Amino acid sequence: MSSYNDFALFYDRFTTDVDYSARTDYLCEIFKKYDKMPTLLLDVACGTGNFSLEFARRGVSVIGTDISEDMLSCAREKSSNENADILFLCQAAQDLDLYGTVDGAVSCLDSINHITNYNTLKKAFKKISLFLEKDRLFIFDVNTEYKQECVLGDNTFVLEEQDVFCVWQNEYDKRQKTTYINIDFFENKGNNSYKRYSENFCERVYSDEQLINALTAAGLRVEKIFGENSFKKPTKNTTRKIFVARKV
Repeated sequence: MSSYNDFALFYDRFTTDVDYSARTDYLCEIFKKYDKMPTLLLDVACGTGNFSLEFARRGVSVIGTDISEDMLSCAREKSSNENADILFLCQAAQDLDLYGTVDGAVSCLDSINHITNYNTLKKAFKKISLFLEKDRLFIFDVNTEYKQECVLGDNTFVLEEQDVFCVWQNEYDKRQKTTYINIDFFENKGNNSYKRYSENFCERVYSDEQLINALTAAGLRVEKIFGENSFKKPTKNTTRKIFVARKV
């Protein structure tokens, strides 16, 4: 599992297609529909803190955790600029160690897929459950097998922003249900000179049954599974599923 150190330098520049505000509104709808808005939220694998900031802007106190200190450095800078009520901790999901409980938890943008060992995933769910108050919600999303095989697949993508471009290469192992991802960033330093940064990581597909079993073992009951940004059931072409689980 990558720590996303070099990626932190460019992450926000290459995720401009994500409407963080709209996605947070959607997550808030789920909290209100099936429970209540949290007062203290755990944002697992928070990255550069975009969702943490969105929740803070809505009056929620947030604890953001991530394994990348570089990602968290970006998050802390943005949080400081807004005087947001966010505590950022450098912790892997399976090693969570909070000061107390929270009354809501999220994990966004397929962070769960990046935990490629099933036993580690089960430990992560148990840790999240341990610090989640009874009857409260844990909401997370996962990339589907359809997306891994048919969208990411064995494809290469070239992305370009001012002064930097990115070559994103995927290799999908259907037997292991795992996508191996190699990313190279080339930053223009002037005078026809480029500095190269590389990042390598994997995403694993988990079946609904695997996720439900791991959640159940952690004391979490699945309430709903939705297609991305909707309250409808996923279809065979759904690229991202939303799991709504409750601490029992």
